[in-house]
Amino acid sequence: MGIEVSTERPAVIKDDKYRYDSFKNGNVFEGKKTGRLPAMGWNSWNAFGSGNTEALTKAMADKFVELGLDKLGYKYIVLDDGCYKQERVDGKLSNEEVKFPSGFRALADYIHDKGLKFGMYNDIGTNLCAGAAVGTCGHELTDARSYIDWGVDFIKVDNCYYLWDNATFSNAENAKYTYAPNIKGIEVEGNGLALKLSVAYAELRGAGAEIKDGCATGIGTFDGTGPQNSPVGDMSAELVFKVEAPVDGEYGLQIRYATGREPGTGCWLQIASGPEGETKIYYDDLVPESGGPTELVSSDHFMIGLKKGENIIRLMNHRRQENTLCSYAALLEAFNEINKDHGILLSICEWGKTQPQNWGYKVGDSWRILNDITFQVGGDGNPGRGEWASDYTPGVAVQYDKAVIMDGFAGLDKGWNDPDMLMIGMNGLDMSQCATHFAMWCMMNSPLMLGLDLRRVNKGDEIYNIIANEDLIALNQDALGVQAKRVFSTLAKEAPDKEYIRDNNRADILAKPLADGSIAVSFINLSDHTWEQELSVSIDTILGFIGNKMKDKEDFANAASYKIKDLWSKKESSLDAKQISVSDIPAFGNVTYRISPYVG
Repeated sequence: MGIEVSTERPAVIKDDKYRYDSFKNGNVFEGKKTGRLPAMGWNSWNAFGSGNTEALTKAMADKFVELGLDKLGYKYIVLDDGCYKQERVDGKLSNEEVKFPSGFRALADYIHDKGLKFGMYNDIGTNLCAGAAVGTCGHELTDARSYIDWGVDFIKVDNCYYLWDNATFSNAENAKYTYAPNIKGIEVEGNGLALKLSVAYAELRGAGAEIKDGCATGIGTFDGTGPQNSPVGDMSAELVFKVEAPVDGEYGLQIRYATGREPGTGCWLQIASGPEGETKIYYDDLVPESGGPTELVSSDHFMIGLKKGENIIRLMNHRRQENTLCSYAALLEAFNEINKDHGILLSICEWGKTQPQNWGYKVGDSWRILNDITFQVGGDGNPGRGEWASDYTPGVAVQYDKAVIMDGFAGLDKGWNDPDMLMIGMNGLDMSQCATHFAMWCMMNSPLMLGLDLRRVNKGDEIYNIIANEDLIALNQDALGVQAKRVFSTLAKEAPDKEYIRDNNRADILAKPLADGSIAVSFINLSDHTWEQELSVSIDTILGFIGNKMKDKEDFANAASYKIKDLWSKKESSLDAKQISVSDIPAFGNVTYRISPYVG
């Protein structure tokens, strides 16, 4: 295996492919499949929480076939948390015998016999989120063998009880691993050079850090679990000093610092130096603790390399992202070692904490962008509850607000932004909200994982007509594999495709190129009142945003007229103008069209 993780300390990184500086190179790791469209299926969590059982899972698989969902593209039946024994048996994962008496291989066979695919759940920490002490950390090879032996096609891997970050249920003091110390200044000596520089002579690069009381603080990667920060732009910070070296050689670096175990001030320091764009890591570990965030001490001398001429010295801590990447990579590499042709889909579920849109494509097929879409899951006849919006992550609009500007991170060569499972059919959302929820996820190429008790659904009812809308599903599963781009918002100031807008008293217009040369356009009212004003967008505006992703841009642009299909009403009409307009969209409603150029 290329990386080894343990419960003793963060992974030792010997290969630069796991480093922050490699995140933008576009290279996926060995064994990571590309070209996959978003996953479609059902996950047990929203419907049953930890109360899922073998009998319930079989009932969901039966309903898939009865409802014909399998013919529409829904394939995966995924067990979430609550299916294992509370502890390992002889070091291995084992089925909870009351809830899953036949074992996971037998359940996989049952699901496979129906032409469906079988999915399971685990965690990169020591425990699962519901508490069972069976996380994959340090057990990657053992668990990979179990999953392959059980016939698993899909694995959702969570991030609770993670040892190297202050994740959910983890020790809050683990922040010591995710932030650098507060830094007052440096001294550089050697080969005739003697410099003493305070932070006043340094540059703070990125985002999240600041100079406070004469020290640089907040050097690390900010926590993306909540909705406070935009997902677009710098997510981390570095303190950078420029140094003119007289000759190539080794130099001593001494740092004046103070450590802490809290967000913003930690104990882990990475030091890199060299010419701009060619730096090399010389230190990557904890430093001796100082006694507190305001207790300054001087380090021993670190030996670094400088080239003759201008160099930079980078003081940083990208370990929040690197550690998490290493943990997910360890599981992927374990699957590769057991069976290089495994084909298992890896769903990264770390809630956007480490900004996985930056690195998730290297190892995963999708990556969660925020915390759970709902904390009110079902069970014992209770369907659970969803919300349209809240001040934190639960809610359709909260997830959408982030995902809608993340199209640049998604694609067939990468994977998909995951704003969590669908809440259609749960209490708290009316049918208009459910339909718009579905349209949003389809337009944004989000995984379509149903989260309701399917025994409540019958062919032709309101819920069925939403989740079985073939025209909407076709957008999500379109072979071109391009996430929609927001081309207009009533609250956007300059760049609707990049601005992070959290005020949902607005309407948006999304456009998505499709493999046959047509486009999908969705008019979305996020507000709680009818949007009476006319919403309008020109063909030229749409092409200006998505033309570079289209198959036949010129044919579309030069068409004399267009065929328009309303994907909810199924009505078709023609458009002779170069403007598409809609008005009177109901509260929380959407109008979604497929627009094709007439050829002739």
